Amino acid sequence: MQAAINMTEHKGNNGKLHPKKFALLLLIISMTMLFAGLTSAFIVRRAEGNWFNFDLPPQFINSTIAVFISSLTMLLGYRAAKHDNIKLVPVFMGLTLLGGLSFVYFQYLGFMDLGERGIFFSPDSGSEGGMVSGSFVIVLVALHLLHLLGGIIYVAVVFVKSLLYKVHKKNTLSISMCNTYWHFVGILWLYLYTFLYFAPQF
Repeated sequence: MQAAINMTEHKGNNGKLHPKKFALLLLIISMTMLFAGLTSAFIVRRAEGNWFNFDLPPQFINSTIAVFISSLTMLLGYRAAKHDNIKLVPVFMGLTLLGGLSFVYFQYLGFMDLGERGIFFSPDSGSEGGMVSGSFVIVLVALHLLHLLGGIIYVAVVFVKSLLYKVHKKNTLSISMCNTYWHFVGILWLYLYTFLYFAPQF
């Protein structure tokens, strides 16, 4: 809901959405379609059989916690900017950046855990990971991680701008877009984690 509210801001006098906001909206729609298609393909392929079920790495729980906390600090940073608390903006943006990097670290540990169990992307036939299920999970998680890395770069840019006091109530476009995107990738991860966690019970 917060993302939807943010997308209505920064309109011109003609009531049209800001061009950059519109581009972000298109990006979000395309990402939604991409992951909806992949998860649908996951369900269809699993129904065909020859499917190996395995538990998700426990490190992914830490990733989920990290992205939840970073979404909270992102929201606080955005609200600080709107209320012109320019000294608090870099604090919350810095914490959001730290949360994003923590997410990446736990994802790395998760991939290492999968590797130790013999679950790889397109591994040799016959190993545990030889089943297509491992490749599906890795693709879904890796694609999300790639999009989140883009978000981390954007958070870092806004963080630097906030240190230079360029993010305030009269200039909230960058942090508003960052807020929208960051919440979206956070919600996307919650969807993917929940989907993959309950997938063995489908």
